Amino acid sequence: MEKFLENIDYQLVKQIIFFVFAAITVGGAIFLLITKNVLYAAFSLLLTLLGVSGIYVFAGADFLAVSQIMIYVGGILVLMIFGIMLTHNKSNSRQTNQPNKISVSHHNIFWAVLVAVLLFLGYLKVILEANFHIINKQTHIGSSVNQIGINLMTDYVFAFEVVGILLLAALIGAVFIAKKEKS
Repeated sequence: MEKFLENIDYQLVKQIIFFVFAAITVGGAIFLLITKNVLYAAFSLLLTLLGVSGIYVFAGADFLAVSQIMIYVGGILVLMIFGIMLTHNKSNSRQTNQPNKISVSHHNIFWAVLVAVLLFLGYLKVILEANFHIINKQTHIGSSVNQIGINLMTDYVFAFEVVGILLLAALIGAVFIAKKEKS
């Protein structure tokens, strides 16, 4: 077993794992675009967001990866799935006899493909003409969570508290609107 572990090229293993996460991300995004079932689209969005979180780990942004999973996958996506499952559009189900299907009255693919190709060519031009420099600065390898916590509680404590108050006001407003609609 020790001989086997000595012969492993860890850079190759890292590249393979990175490409697996990249394939999960791109595959989920492509399936999201081509599916007509809203519930399948939400699950493919889940795969895409998990793949992006894995890529964040490879970029050394562990806090961002955990935040991606907790906020997007854990909160927003679960809310979307419950919304899809609990709201059943009866007028749409009469036409197709299949729930969660998206039906559109027009299929103008030409303009969508044209815009997508132009955006792709524009982004490709920006990437190819960019002049990337590697800074010869020593980078900190390790967790950034401790430094983020220190910065939030010292340098950015006012902004942190303002965001907390705004979120509390939004929550109170949502409860007030929901209570007003019930009565």
